[in-house]
Amino acid sequence: MDKMRRNIYIDNIDVDKAKESYYRSLAIKPEWEEIDVLDSLNRITFEPQYAKVSSPNYNAAAMDGILVQASKTIGAATTNPKILEEDKDFTYVNTGNMVVEPYDAVIMIEDVIEVEKGKVQILKAAHPWQHIRPIGEDIVATEMITPSKHKIRPIDLGALISGGIQKLKVYKEPKVGILPTGTEIIEKVDRLKPGKIIDSNSRVFEALVQEDGGIPNRYSPVEDDYGKLKKAVLKGVKENDILIIGAGSSAGTKDYVVHVIEELGEVAIHGVALKPGKPTILGIIDGKPVIGIPGYPVSSYIVFETFVRPLILKYIGLEEEEDLIVEAISSKKIVSSLKNRELARVNLGYVDDKLVATPLSSGAGVTMSLVKADGIAIIPQNLEGVEAGDKVNVRLLKPLSQIKRTLVSIGSHDIIMDILGDMMRLTSGHVGSMGGILAMKRGECHIAPIHLLDLETGEYNISYIRKYFPGEKMALIKGVKRHQGFIVEKGNPKNIRDFSDLTREDIIYVNRQRGAGTRILLDYHLGRNQIDPSIIEGYDREFTTHMAVATAVKTGSATTGLGIYSAAKALDLDFINIAFEDYDFLVTQDSLEDEKVKQFINILKSEEFKERVDNLGGYGFENIGEVIMIG
Repeated sequence: MDKMRRNIYIDNIDVDKAKESYYRSLAIKPEWEEIDVLDSLNRITFEPQYAKVSSPNYNAAAMDGILVQASKTIGAATTNPKILEEDKDFTYVNTGNMVVEPYDAVIMIEDVIEVEKGKVQILKAAHPWQHIRPIGEDIVATEMITPSKHKIRPIDLGALISGGIQKLKVYKEPKVGILPTGTEIIEKVDRLKPGKIIDSNSRVFEALVQEDGGIPNRYSPVEDDYGKLKKAVLKGVKENDILIIGAGSSAGTKDYVVHVIEELGEVAIHGVALKPGKPTILGIIDGKPVIGIPGYPVSSYIVFETFVRPLILKYIGLEEEEDLIVEAISSKKIVSSLKNRELARVNLGYVDDKLVATPLSSGAGVTMSLVKADGIAIIPQNLEGVEAGDKVNVRLLKPLSQIKRTLVSIGSHDIIMDILGDMMRLTSGHVGSMGGILAMKRGECHIAPIHLLDLETGEYNISYIRKYFPGEKMALIKGVKRHQGFIVEKGNPKNIRDFSDLTREDIIYVNRQRGAGTRILLDYHLGRNQIDPSIIEGYDREFTTHMAVATAVKTGSATTGLGIYSAAKALDLDFINIAFEDYDFLVTQDSLEDEKVKQFINILKSEEFKERVDNLGGYGFENIGEVIMIG
């Protein structure tokens, strides 16, 4: 190359505009491959993963102690101790042991007084399912463990394995060629002498590529020779998805990189408004990105993070991320001990420019609370929890940029929320319909799923909105129609037909929590039939999701419970229909201009969503996505 070919770059393009323009010129088409779950750590899911089995898959003792029949302990008290005989009234059990009939409760060993060999004394009655982990407490078969475009973490790996996943589809990792250049570059310190430089940049690139989810393919340094550089570049482009060329991107007489790219393809940009990193080259050869990176170590690192890392993420279905500790508003009370620093798992989302943290289940055995968590709320020692509305520091487990794009849903539970959570950034807090209305009043969510029956008119939702938001401009986004009814064992062996059957001695009911629309529906029908709830065994036993109710029936811990058809179908149970109800979404009228809410409505109306929900069974789509203005 003669001096006339010396490259004097004149571009000084804005970094963001450079990235936008360059990425638009590239036709990146991410691909997938199927791998063993044991090899999936740090890989990105191509599609959502659903549990094939429940965890635990048997009813298990949660404490060391004795197994008993709760009914045989009735009446036990400090003033009226009960004596139990081994093998007749109880058997010893360790944490994790299987609970078998006829036993249905565990009394902790510290609450048991051994009076003589084979006999113990108890001072308090046990209640059914006390200190027992039911089947599916952690993971319920068919529930979504991870959504698509999710990076598998160690805790996710445990959940996937526990959920029976053996193979899964992940995005293919892009091959990233790393080509160091320069006659002065050497690879080993034993060849070091004045005028020579040990190649460290390409080793840093290797580590960065691997960390970001790519497969590094490093080549030996190429000396400053145009022909040799051209040959190496052609090889690098052929063998990789992305090619990084280290050094040779500036305006020196032997900086040939820009000319080689021009000859073999296209130089989209040479020179960006970035210091250090100004002489960056963004090129394209055979449709593949080829990036010339300055040789100074700091420049090379900055340019890699600015331009190469986002490219790698595009190949594996991810966006750029950031990580930090932030201050958030707690949407619910978080209880903690004065003795300990409490680390509470939370979901996060921005509502009206404030970061809202919604606590997840705090049970020590509930692995899914970590899988689903966006962050960890840190409650300092000597602080007895935080109240709803209090500020709390949160250590992020997911990027803040992702959380800012998250739609916050607090309210009634339905399986369709998992589908919505896979199709957009969405976090769901299951607190029942009334809990959703209260969260909306406090400004803690974007949407509140509700299905509230007006006991006088038989109308769903609208009268409640007018009652709790008088004079406020609210809106109701029409959701799905869904079947509610009794979830029963296959074949309905107990012949449950209507609400009067719940009063039978051989029926054990499992209920939803207070404020849930399903609970309101139950109480409405009990009132109509003049049935006293106190005579229904299990009325006070509460679960927060339809799947949890279905699992209780599936495992035999309950005879029936009111729930949705899709939950019964998911666990191959029978279903006795009671109502075809409206499951809708409460929003403020102002939030209808929020891009996240617009995206939500568009997804509701989409054929993909309808098709996926229809596969669940038990849903109708009349007026779905329609917006009703109220107030």
